[in-house]
Amino acid sequence: RQIARFLGVSDGNMEEGSMRCDANISIRKKGDTKLGTKVEVKNLNSIRNVKRAIEYEAKRLIDLTEKGEPIIQQTRSFDANNGTTFSIRDKEDADDYRYFAEPDLTPFHLQDEYIERIRQSIPALPEERIKRYTEELNLSVYDAAVLTDERAVANYFESIVACFHSVPLLSEVPEWQERSSGGRLKAAANWILGPVKTWMNEEGKEITAFPVSPVQLAAVINLVDEGKISFSAASTKLFSQLVIAPTVNPAELAARLNLLQESDVSAIGPIVEAVLEKQAAKVAEYKKGKKGLLALFVGEVMKQSKGKADPKVVNELLLEKLK
Repeated sequence: RQIARFLGVSDGNMEEGSMRCDANISIRKKGDTKLGTKVEVKNLNSIRNVKRAIEYEAKRLIDLTEKGEPIIQQTRSFDANNGTTFSIRDKEDADDYRYFAEPDLTPFHLQDEYIERIRQSIPALPEERIKRYTEELNLSVYDAAVLTDERAVANYFESIVACFHSVPLLSEVPEWQERSSGGRLKAAANWILGPVKTWMNEEGKEITAFPVSPVQLAAVINLVDEGKISFSAASTKLFSQLVIAPTVNPAELAARLNLLQESDVSAIGPIVEAVLEKQAAKVAEYKKGKKGLLALFVGEVMKQSKGKADPKVVNELLLEKLK
């Protein structure tokens, strides 16, 4: 189903009839080397029903075997209302499948050049993308698998990566190589699997309807990576406004919303000194070994700066002063 969707040959919507599944089920006793007689459950219309049908049939076949009753090779159907299967017809042997040539189909021949053109047009499929995402982009197997579940989501992610490093997309160039790794690549995955997926679920829409372009989201990720805005502010306040006004420059929008962080040491330094002076008793405890108090100092500085101070700069200044 996933491959069919990636190739664009079908939407794969089983409930709407775009795809059906037949499940062949057989069992064997532990230690046996040969499978028992199989049954076939036809025309299953969802992945969930495939699972239910297999589970029901496996139990039915086991019950028959344990009672010493024969298993008849059958074609069966699944009743989704009560979760059971029922026989449509028996198949005593292979002859019942009635394989024969279709006389009304005209033979035709495919040229090697035509086949090769088709081969070259096939986009990178999930297995290849997962391999590259994990080996070249250093993403986890979980992140890579979720990103490649849908072709449009994978393409959106690759478009963000291309914004970072000006490389062609996997879907366009077979020999795609990402030469850099780092926080922004993981951040891109986190944004898609977090805020973007949340938007898709809440709106009930595909990523193709997501109004924020990869270029814009890449710009937001850069702002966070450069410490100009916190992830918290970016993923809540900036993101929600960018969805409404997707063409506005993210940096300008962050400034308009008063979300940009202060990273000027000359501005943050006095706040740090004032906090340490006020928390003199805690500073003494810190110097005696209670290093966990650093979080308290950071929190106080952030509070005094009304959340505007860059946490990275705050930590650096605090550690320097506490020496």
